[in-house]
Amino acid sequence: MTGAAGVARAGFGRLCGLMGALVLGACTISVAPPAPEVLPELAETPLPPMAQFGPPQPEASRRSNNEIALDFLDLSFALESGAELERFTRFEQPVSVALSGQISPHMDHELDRLLTRLRNEAGIDIRRVPDGAPAKIKVEGISRAQLERVVPEAACFVLPAQVSWDEFRKNTRRRDLAWSGVARREAATVFLPVDVAPQEIRDCLHEEIAQALGPLNDLYRLEDSIFNDDNLHSVLTGFDMLMLRATYDPRLENGMSRVQAGAVLPSILAGLNPDGASIPTRAYGPSPRPWREAISRALAPAGGLSGRRAAAERALAIAQDEGWQETRLGLSLFTAGRLAAPRDGEFALETFLAAGEIYSRRSATQIHAAHVSMQIAAFALAAGEYQVAMEIAERYVPVAKRAENAALLSDLLFVRAAAQENTGQSAAAAASLRQGMAWGRFGFRDGAEIRQRASEIAVIASGEFTEGPGT
Repeated sequence: MTGAAGVARAGFGRLCGLMGALVLGACTISVAPPAPEVLPELAETPLPPMAQFGPPQPEASRRSNNEIALDFLDLSFALESGAELERFTRFEQPVSVALSGQISPHMDHELDRLLTRLRNEAGIDIRRVPDGAPAKIKVEGISRAQLERVVPEAACFVLPAQVSWDEFRKNTRRRDLAWSGVARREAATVFLPVDVAPQEIRDCLHEEIAQALGPLNDLYRLEDSIFNDDNLHSVLTGFDMLMLRATYDPRLENGMSRVQAGAVLPSILAGLNPDGASIPTRAYGPSPRPWREAISRALAPAGGLSGRRAAAERALAIAQDEGWQETRLGLSLFTAGRLAAPRDGEFALETFLAAGEIYSRRSATQIHAAHVSMQIAAFALAAGEYQVAMEIAERYVPVAKRAENAALLSDLLFVRAAAQENTGQSAAAAASLRQGMAWGRFGFRDGAEIRQRASEIAVIASGEFTEGPGT
């Protein structure tokens, strides 16, 4: 057995064998507990320089080209709203990109890094032009408060036109801002907040520029893509780059119908992804609308907790009725567990372990398993199972680093530090804490948030909490 569940169940059964102890700790766990005071020793700990990711390490897609062709069509010929698109669209190359509005150093650096990847991995002729200059894709930085006043449900978004924030704010219903009316992509504007964590800026650049260039839809069934509303992948994956490379293949043309695009996709994918010809095609049923609505409601940050819990329970019931054994069941289990913890710690742990088993089966979902394992590690710390927590951290720190998720990487390092501190490894704990803070400078908004995260995990490990790990 692999993954978090395997680590948890190794030896004498550790986490499962200590279910009773864990549930005792979990009974008072809150989804959004009041944050404890920052521990004095952490308040005085100086923050190290920000850690930076090295060269990207995307994993090539390991799925059948038949599956990938269907994914391409479903991503390119529909919107997230469910509306179908009659024609294929893309930019004519070369594609120019410019920054405008409020520009942060992180925004500047991450855009350059992204464009390099798009040229090297997707083969797109895309270049920056001077800030504020005319460009096919404009990226305008605004404040989080500005964004929330106008589009409170969005972390960032892209529109198919050249438009300033002030122009959009004055008339959000302009007809030229609808993707359904686009016959050929000639312009796009990305709006993103700059007063957020560097990781959030980076993630927005990846998702919105990729959408400006290519797929307009999101699909919950995708295990290996940022074009999935589960938000478990942070940066463009090997699959995403394959989608973009196919989008700009000369055999596809603006205005093609779904049938026309489908006719040329097999030859395109055969050339771009030859290994996909020999991989068996898995059967994928559609995601029923009731499940999509339920999981979206459960994942939405706004809204009452009781309503989100009920939605998560509905989504899980539908997923089980459908007989799914892939990412959609994993997401249903993970979401139900996170929202159930205040009322039912045993159910929460069981769902985390079940989700971990599903996610650990495939290399493409190791980052999903890492997210689930962080929750399991918190339970282990609460039960005093420090060796289990350390094993989980050791397994998934490299996974989080490869996926470039600094926030998760930081949390896992804080888990390791807390476990080491409680097993008499003070020097190792100090080193893990410092590493976690270095990655936290990229993953979180500021030093206060970094110290808060480290304190919460240390308090959980101390066994002196009354409310514990949440979502």
